[in-house]
Amino acid sequence: MKYRKKPVVIEALQFFDDVDTITELSRFVNDQDLRISYEAPENPKLKIKTLEGVMEASVGDYIIKGIKGEFYPCKPDIFEATYDPAE
Repeated sequence: MKYRKKPVVIEALQFFDDVDTITELSRFVNDQDLRISYEAPENPKLKIKTLEGVMEASVGDYIIKGIKGEFYPCKPDIFEATYDPAE
């Protein structure tokens, strides 16, 4: 059986390791527990709570707010293949 994804409008921000982006992401997720790991300083990871537990996002990944207010990371290639800008 085949299925088509329902057309829904989502909100998303792309993660970059700079003060402005991190501040914007913090506001975007309503200041919930958002952590950045610098275990490998050249490759920081954003740790975000999702419905499935804490997940990691790499620089360049998108953080998506789902239709029920949940957040989750998405790789840029998958995001760009799945979503188009909305007005």
